[in-house]
Amino acid sequence: MKLAISMRHKTAATAATLLLLTGCGGGGSAGSGDDGGGLGPDASLWEQRTAASDRQAAFCATPRSGNDPYNDNQPYPDRQGSIDDEKLWLKTYMHEVYLWNDEIPDATASRYTAAAYGSVPDALDAYLDALKTPKVTASGKRKDDFSFTYPTDLWNASSMLGIETSYGMQVTLLASAPPRKAIVVYTDADTPAAYQGIGRGTEVLAIDGVDMINDGTRAGVDTLNAGLFPATVGESHRFTFRDRSGVTRNATLVSASLNSVPVERVQTFETPAGRVGYLVFKEHIATAEGELIAALTQLRDAGITDLVLDMRYNGGGYLDIASELAFMIAGQTRSSGRVFKQLRFNATNPLTRSPDSTVGFHVTSQGFDPSLDSGKALPELSLSRVFVLAGPGTCSASESLVNGLRGIGVQALLIGGTTCGKPYGFYAQDNCGLSYFAIEYSGDNDQGFGDYADGFAPDCRVSDDYAHELGDPNEALLATALTWQQTGTCGTSSATRAAAAQRQASETPQLLRGPLHENAWRRPPH
Repeated sequence: MKLAISMRHKTAATAATLLLLTGCGGGGSAGSGDDGGGLGPDASLWEQRTAASDRQAAFCATPRSGNDPYNDNQPYPDRQGSIDDEKLWLKTYMHEVYLWNDEIPDATASRYTAAAYGSVPDALDAYLDALKTPKVTASGKRKDDFSFTYPTDLWNASSMLGIETSYGMQVTLLASAPPRKAIVVYTDADTPAAYQGIGRGTEVLAIDGVDMINDGTRAGVDTLNAGLFPATVGESHRFTFRDRSGVTRNATLVSASLNSVPVERVQTFETPAGRVGYLVFKEHIATAEGELIAALTQLRDAGITDLVLDMRYNGGGYLDIASELAFMIAGQTRSSGRVFKQLRFNATNPLTRSPDSTVGFHVTSQGFDPSLDSGKALPELSLSRVFVLAGPGTCSASESLVNGLRGIGVQALLIGGTTCGKPYGFYAQDNCGLSYFAIEYSGDNDQGFGDYADGFAPDCRVSDDYAHELGDPNEALLATALTWQQTGTCGTSSATRAAAAQRQASETPQLLRGPLHENAWRRPPH
């Protein structure tokens, strides 16, 4: 998670919260823990990848009991161990798979105890942070501001089923230090927030009696976080809102277990230059696969000649779903035989030699969506360009989509702000109920380019427009795309672009969301 006092994400035990102030897995099994004899000559590269840490895995300070509902109801492999066993596993695992394993600091493991950090998961999260590379990018930001831990059961529910505990609204901070400004950027339909009439552009003024704008105390921050990120279903929190018309009112929101809707507002616009398709794409989670196929089929059948892809709030998700979408936009002729993303691992990772390290443009569904069979032929728009609405919330797998399309000559024209800058990804690794997301790979497109750690700058800089709904042709980013489609130019004056740049620099919008929503995941090779 990326906000606030320290710019460091909160720990696994409080994974749903973010600090607001400045100043005032199930992807891969960690193994059974069997220490008997190592791997034979026919072991797969995937097994070789974690051969050493697998022998140390599943010795847990607090072993799970029963069966794993996300792994064919198989028994959990956990057995009694200690936090020291879990730290030993983590250190070994990092030296095996971490992209920058030659830059791992010599952290003293004994300092990271449950007593010092409040819980075993918090101590392990802090130890992971201590093992991350201390190096920075060209702009001075930390090179690895992304590796994190997350409770495995919550990771599985979110990534596989799109289920999270929330109110159904996404909030962004335009200023994280008092005086703060927190704005709702969208609300999902049929959610507690929607039932209360909370819409885009609504400002959060207070939560449970704490002033969102001015409160600078730690106790106040804890209250604000608890209200914004409910930990359990059924929590009730009192909000004070101000809507776009300036009306202030109170509303009580009760958290619920909600299914994310990653694809929304699929529509078309008629212009003198042809029919334009538009859709909001919010997250590359498993259920997005079927929704994207349905949306692109609808737009193909509508005969669109241009596409506006709204990913300004899309932090990423499964890289292979980004590959599917890239194929559906570009089509067979442009993408056949080309590389969507060539993964780059550390020098000792066996996956360097794996065919799976080359991600092509998927021409069929990959079976992520449980409601959709794998192997289904994907629709093709066969476009030579796409207008991408983007900003600081556009991250990871979304950036890979842009880079992958540009690698095969499809114009991905960015409108909005600079993207987040995350050309890295990982495989989730569970050990003892905590999933570890250590950066494992970077990647290049078909032209060999993958260096965008400081983000992609927009081709046309436009400030986000909270005064209009997403999909409204008068909303600033979409209006710019429609103008560009008709005139062949960005359509905003140099003064307007300069003003947008100044506003974006001063506000630096930051979406309040957890680390699962700013990533490029891969599932293990089959």
